[in-house]
Amino acid sequence: MSAIKIFYLEMRSAKDFRAKEQPENLQVIESEIKEYRFNRYLYQLIGETWSWTDKLSLSSEQWQDYAENDNLRTYVAYHKGSIAGYYELQQQSDGDVEIVYFGLAPKFLGMGFGGYLLSHAIKSAWSWEETKRVWVHTCSLDHESALPNYQARGMLLYKTEIAPSI
Repeated sequence: MSAIKIFYLEMRSAKDFRAKEQPENLQVIESEIKEYRFNRYLYQLIGETWSWTDKLSLSSEQWQDYAENDNLRTYVAYHKGSIAGYYELQQQSDGDVEIVYFGLAPKFLGMGFGGYLLSHAIKSAWSWEETKRVWVHTCSLDHESALPNYQARGMLLYKTEIAPSI
């Protein structure tokens, strides 16, 4: 197996943000009532295709501590009543906001939703009080459009790492 490349991207000013227009019939709504089981479901729905495994072994209590924390916000994209994707933002103590998880459900890949969903995520991150930097990491296991999408929205690559394959 080949090594995995991990890409770290950031945006240090909201002025660098380049939004993509909202597609027809796509709504993004914040999940304001926190329910860790919903976050766990979204993580599995979106992450299964991309081999997300880091949270699979968490207990229900660990999921609850993570997903129901005041520093985490969850947004869900819906297309014609179905979950098309989601993202989670985590506010950190230094004024950073991390896009912790971001992705589309398998049936909605290739429909042009990723650019707008990421635009929504970045705009939401900057609207969080006292945000100084928005950042994310992606890797070579993610969709081939992931890295170009982050860069197209104005995020800059600041670090690349090589990790052993899983």
